Amino acid sequence: MSITAINVRNQFRGKVKEIIEGPVVSEIDVETPAGLIVTSVITTRSVKELRLEVGREVIALVKSTEVSIAAL
Repeated sequence: MSITAINVRNQFRGKVKEIIEGPVVSEIDVETPAGLIVTSVITTRSVKELRLEVGREVIALVKSTEVSIAAL
């Protein structure tokens, strides 16, 4: 599969740094070339179907209708 066009503007190319696999959902940490860590929670089934593994190059696509901020 190749993506020719997508409407998600926040895209972060990087490599899978860590996978914390659970029985239903898993956490995927992607590290960008700048050192930014983007974490995604996806189904464990998707992890297997995408054949994700540490070191694999991926693109993290971020689309959100809400960004929350907490005061410190």
